[in-house]
Amino acid sequence: MNTLPFLRTTFLIFLGSFAGLAQAAAIYPIDQASILAGSKFDIKVEFNAVTTPEEVLIELNGSPINKTIGAKPEFISNENGRGSSFLFRDVELSKAGKYQIIARAPQEKLQVTWDVYATGPRRVKNVILFIGDGMTIANRTTARVLSKGIQEGKYQGRLAFDDMPNTAMIGTSGSDSLITDSANSMSAYTTGHKTAVNAMGVYVSRASDNLAHPNVETIAELIKRNTKMAIGIVSDAELEDATPGAMVSHTRRRADKQYIADQLLSSGAEVILGGGSAYFYPQSTKGSKRKDEKNLVDSFKSDGYQLAFTKQELISASENKTTKKLFGVFHPDNMDGSLDRLYLKKNTVEQYPNQPDLTEMTQSAIDVLSRNPNGFFLMVEAALIDKFNHPLDWERAAFDTIMLSNAVQIAKDFAKTHPDTLIIVTPDHTHSGSISGVVHDDKPGPLREKVGTYAEAGYPNYPKADIQGYPNKIDVSKRIAFFYGNYPDHYETLHPKLGGTFVPAVKDDSGKYVANPKYLQLQEDAIHVGGNLPSHQESGVHTADDAVLNAMGPGADKFKGFMDNTEVFKVMVESLGLGSK
Repeated sequence: MNTLPFLRTTFLIFLGSFAGLAQAAAIYPIDQASILAGSKFDIKVEFNAVTTPEEVLIELNGSPINKTIGAKPEFISNENGRGSSFLFRDVELSKAGKYQIIARAPQEKLQVTWDVYATGPRRVKNVILFIGDGMTIANRTTARVLSKGIQEGKYQGRLAFDDMPNTAMIGTSGSDSLITDSANSMSAYTTGHKTAVNAMGVYVSRASDNLAHPNVETIAELIKRNTKMAIGIVSDAELEDATPGAMVSHTRRRADKQYIADQLLSSGAEVILGGGSAYFYPQSTKGSKRKDEKNLVDSFKSDGYQLAFTKQELISASENKTTKKLFGVFHPDNMDGSLDRLYLKKNTVEQYPNQPDLTEMTQSAIDVLSRNPNGFFLMVEAALIDKFNHPLDWERAAFDTIMLSNAVQIAKDFAKTHPDTLIIVTPDHTHSGSISGVVHDDKPGPLREKVGTYAEAGYPNYPKADIQGYPNKIDVSKRIAFFYGNYPDHYETLHPKLGGTFVPAVKDDSGKYVANPKYLQLQEDAIHVGGNLPSHQESGVHTADDAVLNAMGPGADKFKGFMDNTEVFKVMVESLGLGSK
């Protein structure tokens, strides 16, 4: 007798309408999911009713699922008081095609359809994925103005990714919301699956444990399981932050940073460089944010990694031709941006004066990874573009966009002698900034009257950039007028924030965010701007605007037109032949 007999049903739930809603009956992966043949993922079926296994039939393409996939489910009788669940771990579907799951229980019928796709043979040896976190079009334009200059309407140069031959518009929305965050947007790139805000490497189910949700395999895990390629992870944020974390982690909450640090160690990635050292040291160490006594730095050393804690140590370790594995952390938190490190010496630069630049981390990663004869996959994140867009600090975001361009140029130089390298440059999501004119200090009247628009804008007078592409002065008399489309209450000064990153709003006694009075004290004519976001928001937020992706190298021709963010994963795995057996 079949242990999952068919019961006639009268009630139908279409899963597409409930994607991401943990309280509704659901099947994961969700409807319309695209799944790489041979990749590992978990299947979870959640019913509203409390059932027994004998009352349920789950079919895959018309056959009982346990016969098709050869895996026994974990049965959860009444998960968090919401109904019964069935969980199949580490499923693999090796054959391409359409797959339909129909799950039946008394008074319930759930149904989803998936597209399982294979890839052809491997086309590239190396893939380098650059993430300009939160980078919007206006960040690119301001970076180009500052670094290349513009005369009579013509730019005097291009950013390193401006002239890449292939371009696509990327949709960034997640399974639960039009507006994404970095966790689920990066997870779409690394897994090819949609998920919800704050989640990575999982579908968000009704599980209460952050680590118990149905997993989907990341590209780093695929590569390690199926090839002898090397993996590199580089970020100027905390390495436990959402973007680097999504390379290796499976959690409902991106805030599980100790877990993410542990996953970075267990991932086997050959190069790991960035900030966030506080999660790699035991709890008893001053400044540690761990809740146990694990010393991950010692573990990396025991596993054969060369260690680096300063720019000089990074360069020395990477130039040593015997270095095959490299771990470097250069700040307990997020690293400092290029404007502060190179010029203003603000924020935490005085405490941590020996932080490497993103360019130096990129060069070091390529040097080490390219010693693997089987090729490599490298992810490089310019994280601080986003972290400066949030507090409306466009100058710092522009400088780090220039830094990203410089890092991309290093990859392009590598590709000149290694043409079997695919290079991709993309945001994970966007922000709302835009250029509206030019601020002229010599214009009479109140501050807002100093904004020149149309013919009155003219051009800014930033000095010519240095060899790295940075002007050495940004508080000039004619400055870009850059405004964000969403914001909390704040004081607009129309001047760069030379004393440190802009803090637009602070909490008042009622717990609401109000304009930070510091900037009115610094500049008497600062304009009070009433926020257009809820009063609990202290900074600007992400937008649903399409992200602009640029690419070059073998496989780049597949990037064109409008694409979903999960398709970026698909192009990468097809280029690497990861679904070909």
